[in-house]
Amino acid sequence: MNPVPPNPSQNPAAATTGGAVGPTAASAGPSSSPTFSPLYQQIKALITQSLQSGEWKPGELIPSEVELANRFKVSQGTVRKAIDELAAENLVMRRQGKGTFVSTHHEARAHFRFLRLMPDEGVPHYPESRFIEVKRMRAPADVARLLDLKSGDAVIFVKRVQYFDGMPTIVEELWLPGLTFKGLTAERLVEYKGPMYGLFESEFGTRMIRAAEKIRAVCADAGAAALLQIAAGTPLLCSERVSFTYGDKPVELRRGLYSTERHHYQNDLN
Repeated sequence: MNPVPPNPSQNPAAATTGGAVGPTAASAGPSSSPTFSPLYQQIKALITQSLQSGEWKPGELIPSEVELANRFKVSQGTVRKAIDELAAENLVMRRQGKGTFVSTHHEARAHFRFLRLMPDEGVPHYPESRFIEVKRMRAPADVARLLDLKSGDAVIFVKRVQYFDGMPTIVEELWLPGLTFKGLTAERLVEYKGPMYGLFESEFGTRMIRAAEKIRAVCADAGAAALLQIAAGTPLLCSERVSFTYGDKPVELRRGLYSTERHHYQNDLN
């Protein structure tokens, strides 16, 4: 079988390790050597393109490994290795005896992929939200920089308190690109009962693929203390998270204050 010819536009992150099969990126200068990418990485990039374009929607079954091997004119083993990586990155999900499906934020297991605050006792469950403020505004400079926008571009600002078993536990402020989330209103957020990322996926065509997060310890100011029903000065976890969709495009900035009186932050390291 003939391998898929390498294409820089199909594999922007071409500099990888492994069995190199062909050039996939232009050299940095006339004297630089071309970079190479393993064949399975090229197939992974092509499958990701199909996911990004919406050829296969979240929750849908993708073609079998045999069908994809025929489509791309490569071995089934090459396709399997590409899908293994996509599954490890939570872009697709294998189901024994059923095939491989596009991952979706509506899956129960996906609810806690981005929510890392776990109860000290009992079973983890998704919190209830009370929305304090939802408005359209111009992006402050720091928000614009993190979302790769121009200062003053339109953003949707959301402030909410999340409750676990009736106890206020998280205060969050979110900024979303106004163009991507045009039409998002407080009414829609209130009436939607699933995870917020599920709403973003199904109604705005934006799927969160990965996130970069920073955490530090802070003391509750008067405003946070009132919302969380704690004393001012109480230690809190403060997080700042930027979430990305396909193509490493930032589509959400989220800043949260976490009360850890009954919860802890859990992150499984692989």
